[in-house]
Amino acid sequence: MKSGWLFLLSFLSFGAVAEISSVKVNGYDVEYEIKGNGQHTIFLEAGGSAGLSDWDPVFANLAKETKVIRYSRIGNGGSEQIQKNYTSEEYAHEAFLLLDALKIEQPVVYIAHSYGAYIARRFAFLYPERVSALMLIEPASEHDVDIMRQIDLEKAEKEIAQIKLDDLANGISNQYLDFWSKRPLPDYPQIADIPVTVIASTKKFVEPPLLFFSDQGRKMWGNLHSDWANSFPQGKVVLTENSYHYPQHDEPTMVVAEIMELLSRIKY
Repeated sequence: MKSGWLFLLSFLSFGAVAEISSVKVNGYDVEYEIKGNGQHTIFLEAGGSAGLSDWDPVFANLAKETKVIRYSRIGNGGSEQIQKNYTSEEYAHEAFLLLDALKIEQPVVYIAHSYGAYIARRFAFLYPERVSALMLIEPASEHDVDIMRQIDLEKAEKEIAQIKLDDLANGISNQYLDFWSKRPLPDYPQIADIPVTVIASTKKFVEPPLLFFSDQGRKMWGNLHSDWANSFPQGKVVLTENSYHYPQHDEPTMVVAEIMELLSRIKY
């Protein structure tokens, strides 16, 4: 009987992870998961060094409504672990190769979190025919450091230098090829006239750890993304005071609802 239970547990455990598959992209193994069916295909891009689990709180509910793809970039999650400095252009190209490998021919609804927004904006610029709509959730911006400098330049420079050292020590160096070189990212009209939604947090911190998280910084952050989203003819901004940097974790119902609203604005 005991062996029977072990067999059942093993079967259930295998079943729980069986939907996560792997495919070769640019010569490396990339983990991904596809679930659901529908008129649209959602493509989920995680932030920073996160993998596909970054989308656990919303993935299953999205898959009830339409087809959803999530993956871990090379070097992240369960994808092949390598040490290489990437730019957002390289990440965008590998996302393109992944969609080709998965035989996804229709334009995708690109949903990106944090640093993933760098990649999504590059992708939308480089491959406009492959994107039908764009959602950026708490998107990293090339203007992040500008906010800090405008509040207190001397203090900002010290904080920025320490953040860079800390992240480099932790191995999170890829992002700085974008952050610190200050190359501007594509904006409208470099990105096509498509439905765009930005979700940004303006929730205040009781004890802000950096100038960026001060009350003034939060206000400037909301204004930055409001201005950016509203520059698009089909742009929309959602400012939330109910979560910090991970709305998909803290407010999954809201995020799913906003994604569904975004889908309703797509016209083929």
